[in-house]
Amino acid sequence: MGVTIYDVAKKANVSMATVSRVINGNTNVKPTTRQKVLDAINELGFRPNAVARGLASRKTTSVGVIIPDISNLFFAELARGIEDIASMYKYHIILSSSDQQKNKELDLLDNMLEKQVDGVIFMGSSVTDEHIEVFKRANVPVILAATVDESQSLASVNIDYYQAMKEAVQFLAEHNDEVIGFVTSPLNATINEMKRQGYEDALSDKGLNFNQDLIYAGDDSYNSGIEAANYFLSLQKRPKAIITSSDEMALGVIHGAQDQGVKIPEEIEVIGFDNTRLANMVRPTLTSVLQPMYDIGAVSMRLLTKLLRGEEIEQEQVTLPHRIVERDSTK
Repeated sequence: MGVTIYDVAKKANVSMATVSRVINGNTNVKPTTRQKVLDAINELGFRPNAVARGLASRKTTSVGVIIPDISNLFFAELARGIEDIASMYKYHIILSSSDQQKNKELDLLDNMLEKQVDGVIFMGSSVTDEHIEVFKRANVPVILAATVDESQSLASVNIDYYQAMKEAVQFLAEHNDEVIGFVTSPLNATINEMKRQGYEDALSDKGLNFNQDLIYAGDDSYNSGIEAANYFLSLQKRPKAIITSSDEMALGVIHGAQDQGVKIPEEIEVIGFDNTRLANMVRPTLTSVLQPMYDIGAVSMRLLTKLLRGEEIEQEQVTLPHRIVERDSTK
């Protein structure tokens, strides 16, 4: 058994109510008594139970954060933004990885709510009716980060994925690249569809034909990028440029093409998405659509603190700016 509030009260020769007042910062305690309690806490190594305190105060100062893949650089950077703002406002986060599995997402949500978290930041593959039902049942604020809810019933922080992909295609088309391949991501069905629509509309705007053969379904991994390169290079009419939904897949595309003797960007231009630090680790360095991962995390946490503190919110659906960062994988 760990040290309890009863042990502290006995050591300090005070009531458990007095110990509770000291722990919760109540000023209605004599300085000498407060010091006796603090000395007993230090001597015994007592650690207050945040959940137990939360039951009394209705606040645990903890925030549940669910991300699809803790090993993914994109989500790691998002989590860092959340953590920094959480620390600033004296919250601590409970971070869990869902492995992009819907059932695990729902289980993690239930688990965190059982832990009496004050709020949740959610990043997932999609927002289904089941998710919405759990969120409504939660009775705590929920923020979506880099995740789109088509009903816009939840507060969220994203970029304009449609416009970002459209600009990437237009950027390549201006280089006289008329055959442009696209490697999709399974991560968020709604976001993936927005990117795909941006890709198709940009082709149409430039008078280029849409060809289903030029879309490859990736899984966000480096290996799927290599597989995408092998697929595109096997086509009778090879693409002159390839856009991927993540930087990690873009690295795979570059290396897969180079393994077959294809020069980047002279023969095929490549654009990634997210602008993670991987973009500077590959040769040639990777042109990428900047999605401000850290800022999405930081703004999500700040939005949550506003909801928790009852502060005024100007808009619940926040769209952050994006841009194309040009490097050596494009001409």
